[in-house]
Amino acid sequence: MADRYDREAGETRFLDADNWLSTPLVIDEELFVKVISEQNTLIHALFTTGRNLGAFSSGTAGFFESFQTPVEMAHHELEATQEMQALGLNTPVPKEAFEVDGYGVVVFEYLPEFRPLDDLDPDTESHLAGELFAALTTLHDAGLAHGDLRAENVLIRDDDLYFIDATSVNSEARAAIRSYDLACGLAALEPVLGARETVTAALSSYSADDLLEAADFLDFVSIRPDHDFEAAGLKSEIEKTATDSQPV
Repeated sequence: MADRYDREAGETRFLDADNWLSTPLVIDEELFVKVISEQNTLIHALFTTGRNLGAFSSGTAGFFESFQTPVEMAHHELEATQEMQALGLNTPVPKEAFEVDGYGVVVFEYLPEFRPLDDLDPDTESHLAGELFAALTTLHDAGLAHGDLRAENVLIRDDDLYFIDATSVNSEARAAIRSYDLACGLAALEPVLGARETVTAALSSYSADDLLEAADFLDFVSIRPDHDFEAAGLKSEIEKTATDSQPV
């Protein structure tokens, strides 16, 4: 990195984070860097297989895609972030992706102060829930998806939401991906806001029918270790909303 950016080797700080898919570090409190190894790529492929099996259990074909090499994985994350930014969504500024000695390296702007979505204050920041679903709609209307939406991948900074860590999905399964993203958004917010307020926030951007389709994925989302929410309560609230919206 020092050679590439024509700078002296500065302070390098490794982050205490989930390192299954990369080794994250910060350089000079300016650059956020992920180093991706062949082992990380293999683990991602195993995760992808598991996620696709979960999609099958929800009654749809698998739509997650895996990568062949670490640098392919790095380039995808950079490109996914660039696409989100081009749509007007907030992201850390994407810098570049490249390969060094078989490792994939992806570089972003470092955001020094942020909180994950599950640190949202329901008394003063509930409006951010509506903004989350509006951002998802922006992605979906553009034919894109996040694919790995969870509290750790949505950051709160200066009363704005920032999106990170989008994953690769098969665009041919657009309807299923849309429902899966929505289910993940509901699952991320329910522990903070409760089922009723979460569903109300989602209805600002999605229809009751959209929520019913997303409900089909809630059981799959609930078995993922990175989501902890009341699936039964969410389903019940969605079904009640759908019933109330039916014409008399």
